[in-house]
Amino acid sequence: MCLAAAISLAGCGTKGFSFEDAVPDTSIVTGSISRDAPVVQDAATVSDEATIRNAVSSAAVDDIGEAGMGWANAGTGSRGTIRDVIETRDAGFLCRSFTASRESFEGIHMYRGETCLGNSKSWVMKAFARVE
Repeated sequence: MCLAAAISLAGCGTKGFSFEDAVPDTSIVTGSISRDAPVVQDAATVSDEATIRNAVSSAAVDDIGEAGMGWANAGTGSRGTIRDVIETRDAGFLCRSFTASRESFEGIHMYRGETCLGNSKSWVMKAFARVE
């Protein structure tokens, strides 16, 4: 039995080894992994987004006025102004939409966002996107 296995395995090695056999086959493509990479935000943007969310959620909407209200993140050095805060109800949840400027080392950009009071009674950023 051992002799039969050894003889059959010896036949596999008679062709020899070539580098062409070692190259990966790129013709095989599966759909298991998306080719679109997810957008990964840097830590400074995530931190600024949380700072803006906290400022919007704790603001007295009626007191903001046309000039808006300032925000600053000491951890990133970014700052800006929050304007146009509108309070609504979305499926029974309290939400606030807003626009915000963000002055950072990357430049000055405008953002449009919405934060809502979730089931756990904590504010969650529902949307936060840079306006191009």
